[in-house]
Amino acid sequence: MILAAGRGERMRPLTDSTPKPLLKVRGKPLIEWHTEALARGGFTDLVINTAWLGQQLPAHFSSLLCPRPAQDTRSVLSISYSHEGRDFGDALETAGGIARALPLLGDVFWVLAGDVFVPDFEFLQSAVDRFAASGKLAHLWLVPNPAHNPKGDFGLDANGLALNLPADSSAPRFTFSTIGLYRKALFNDLPFGNPQGLKAPLAPLLRSAMDNQQVSAELYTGAWTDVGTPARLDELNQTTNWNAPTT
Repeated sequence: MILAAGRGERMRPLTDSTPKPLLKVRGKPLIEWHTEALARGGFTDLVINTAWLGQQLPAHFSSLLCPRPAQDTRSVLSISYSHEGRDFGDALETAGGIARALPLLGDVFWVLAGDVFVPDFEFLQSAVDRFAASGKLAHLWLVPNPAHNPKGDFGLDANGLALNLPADSSAPRFTFSTIGLYRKALFNDLPFGNPQGLKAPLAPLLRSAMDNQQVSAELYTGAWTDVGTPARLDELNQTTNWNAPTT
């Protein structure tokens, strides 16, 4: 599942007419970096949630589902949509949006935000298999803290458990990359399919599961950017010492 329902207030005026996941890095919409990476890993059944300017996402991807050369990963994508804006008038926040989409997802599934740039991340079936065998409710990829989030989000212990550290803890924290593997059971406290469109953040569910040692994690040190402001987008597009992965 790719999260694409947010308004992108900090990216205005760019997002006044374009949803943030369709803003371009290196001439390609942010969200396409994800769909191509997922397809390279063999994950071609995708769910995208929408709200702000949500009609633009199906319109954009409709051309990618047309017949293409066999070597083009885009030719094998199957995309379903969870239209939160159409159904409820607004985005449902992260957990609310995932809960809404659960009927479209398997028991174990990837989730990542459509507005991060992580060009070298590999979505591997072996990671899914390890997570499924672990019995955990979630597995998160954490990154070194960027300048805009110096205090980080979660801790990480030597056994690969994500930690909900108390505010006064001196243990190091890392930033959640938005990339994670989840089990449907993590969302059991929300109505399946979220038929009433309840808004719910993800962090409280993760922190509760961490307190029960049900969330594993690992540190990812490859290129990663939360494209949250026009300045960060400009910086990415001006960088010259970067090579695109092979599609």
